[in-house]
Amino acid sequence: MTMPRDPRAIVLVLDSVGVGALPDAHLYGDQGANTLGNTARAVGGVSMPNLGAMGLGNITDILGVPPAEHPEASWGRNAEASTGKDTTTGHWEMMGLHLTRSFPTYPDGFPPEVMDTFARETGEGWLGNYPASGTVIIQDLGDEHVRTGKPIVYTSADSVFQIAAHEGVIPIERLYEICSITRERVCVGEHAVGRIIARPFEGPDASGTYVRTHRRRDYAVAPFEPTVLDRLGERGVTSYGIGKIGEIFAWQGICESQHSENNMHGFGNLIARVAGDVPGFVFANLVDFDMIWGHRNDAEGYARGLEAIDERMPELLDAMIDGDLLVVTADHGCDPTMPSTDHSREYTPLLAKVKGVDSGIDLGVRSTFSDIGETVLDFYGMAGACGRGTSFLSEVRSGAGTEVAS
Repeated sequence: MTMPRDPRAIVLVLDSVGVGALPDAHLYGDQGANTLGNTARAVGGVSMPNLGAMGLGNITDILGVPPAEHPEASWGRNAEASTGKDTTTGHWEMMGLHLTRSFPTYPDGFPPEVMDTFARETGEGWLGNYPASGTVIIQDLGDEHVRTGKPIVYTSADSVFQIAAHEGVIPIERLYEICSITRERVCVGEHAVGRIIARPFEGPDASGTYVRTHRRRDYAVAPFEPTVLDRLGERGVTSYGIGKIGEIFAWQGICESQHSENNMHGFGNLIARVAGDVPGFVFANLVDFDMIWGHRNDAEGYARGLEAIDERMPELLDAMIDGDLLVVTADHGCDPTMPSTDHSREYTPLLAKVKGVDSGIDLGVRSTFSDIGETVLDFYGMAGACGRGTSFLSEVRSGAGTEVAS
């Protein structure tokens, strides 16, 4: 007979779903950004009844998602204390690690010393080396890449060194090896970018277009001090990733991180993990909002993606047991209605629910993403173990006055 598991904490990151420009957004050129609100307006409204019932419409103005009179979860907004607006910075801050200096970026491409080291250490030539949209640069340089066999190198406004290669030209394992070498021996010291990203593609298809595949892999710089994940591990709490969580933390404090082919596949993996009887913390990232729609200024696709996740939220809630904690949030913005295709410096949403508590309260504006990690530690009886945030667990458990046993 299977024994019932203990309650667990679950953090679901809707990658790039920001909810309004931070006060310092002008320093990043992001005045007026509101990924969720602007996307909804751009498409004439979105239908998100399940997250709406939890209080999503109480966080920011969302056309089609009115504020709930009696939200079923607690709600608020997270302000980013760290500098930057990238994936690594956002996730690290959630888990208690703050950055006072942004990772390096390269608006003019990487300097000769970096590219010379790349060529020497990998034994490869290269094409590109300039900021570009990943879907555009493989069209521009794909034919030359196929002809020469040289990988395509590019960057963006984020701290990334991206390497694109046709899977039929540079086999996927070799691409991963090139990225690993770049992480360990090329982008180091002052050039230690936040992530090296493998960007495999295939094609051209019948329309003559090269298409990226789902075998992307991220090689993040390792956290420079212990995170909430490490603290949990020290107390015997295993952390399970879904999507690119393991890669973001360079596998530090994460025992596994199931690869997601897309949002729906990742959400299915999340439900399976939550429904299972193996205890531990579950940390999930759904990247399509950022990778597929945000960076391509595709508001319509972004909106439909939001609705698809909302439609499946009851499955996740059904998989939870009484006492489970669910936090839904984001790591930064990527407003598809802005002129830029880059990330945007925004507040992130905060929805928090303990199953068995069917009412919530306004959690206000949190001063750091680290309140999420501190709440996870508090959930596992480790309040204050990181010390970079303030737990909101007691508020969520009490809701609007109905408390569930911890």
